[in-house]
Amino acid sequence: MQLISPKECQIGIEKNELEIIDIRETYEFENANISCKHIPMADFTARISELDRTKKTVLMCGSGKRAEALANLITTEGLINEVFVMNGGILAWIETIDSSIKLD
Repeated sequence: MQLISPKECQIGIEKNELEIIDIRETYEFENANISCKHIPMADFTARISELDRTKKTVLMCGSGKRAEALANLITTEGLINEVFVMNGGILAWIETIDSSIKLD
């Protein structure tokens, strides 16, 4: 597992090199998101076939803790060889990239 900053994610999205997966619960995603793919953490292993394997996978949650836990699990299980975690999650994205996103 590797950490990646929100700014690096933004650049990777613009270059079409990254697929950001928001692993927060549905109500959290519906409340505020960055228009990326949503696969709740509990559903991730069952829906892993939905990932775009031509791009690097970046997991994102609220603060990065859940994403780190999931990244460790899927790396240990050999489900994805290279996975990144957005450092600081959506909170860091809001702080550094888009302050117009509001969490309720």
